[in-house]
Amino acid sequence: NIVCGIVRPSSGSVTADGHDVVRDYRAARALIGLVPQELSTDAFETVWSTVTFSRGLFGKPPNPAHIEKVLRDLSLWDKKDSKIMTLSGGMKRRVLIAKALAHEPKILFLDEPTAGVDVELRQGMWQMVRELREKGVTIILTTHYIEEAEEMADRIGVIRKGELIVVEDKAALMRELGKKQLTLTLRTPLQRLPEALAGLPLELTAEGHTLVYTFDTQRDETGIAALLRQLAELGIDFKDLHSSESSLEDIFVGLVHAGVSADQPATQQETA
Repeated sequence: NIVCGIVRPSSGSVTADGHDVVRDYRAARALIGLVPQELSTDAFETVWSTVTFSRGLFGKPPNPAHIEKVLRDLSLWDKKDSKIMTLSGGMKRRVLIAKALAHEPKILFLDEPTAGVDVELRQGMWQMVRELREKGVTIILTTHYIEEAEEMADRIGVIRKGELIVVEDKAALMRELGKKQLTLTLRTPLQRLPEALAGLPLELTAEGHTLVYTFDTQRDETGIAALLRQLAELGIDFKDLHSSESSLEDIFVGLVHAGVSADQPATQQETA
């Protein structure tokens, strides 16, 4: 809200592409497109009129070809003469995106854009976002759908109780905070871990039927080969094994719950 000029900051400063959002607000806002979470549109205007008007608000000269391309990319061209009030919720969401793109912004804020959107529109929206990113548009997405962040983002920020607790390249974050596990299903259940295995990052689960070994993929030696040799020496046989790694959602949950005490449960406001 501060970056987009909706809320005036009480302290500090923000620059958008070198323009202070308070002192040089016209230039800053002209660079920014915002797709709000709430469906707020001019109910009695047509799709074409409201998107064209949005472009004019930023002092851009008329460009019907650009407006047509945006509407076609969002599958809104056949609705260009329809009044907003006649559209479905998903179509209204598309109109909000078209309005945000009408003035060709260099920075695009997407505030939970797929909330209540059908799967087909969601896929089309992400394809358009990828194309904008390839053209050099900086896209800032807020979402509670962690799989979207994992699929789309280059960098990830995690907010906990209003504080940005981490900002990191996605690949680096997955490497640093993610973990891999090797799960072995035993032929014969164990009552407890043998003392010879006590020093290893092993967990006995499923009433003794499963061994879970957690390892670091960044190390030169994962320790898997040594573990399997030890199991063989101890006569512990397994019938199946598979490996898995942390998803971004696992990392996110771990971060937002870190330091949260039992009497201060995490809230629904935490966002990736």
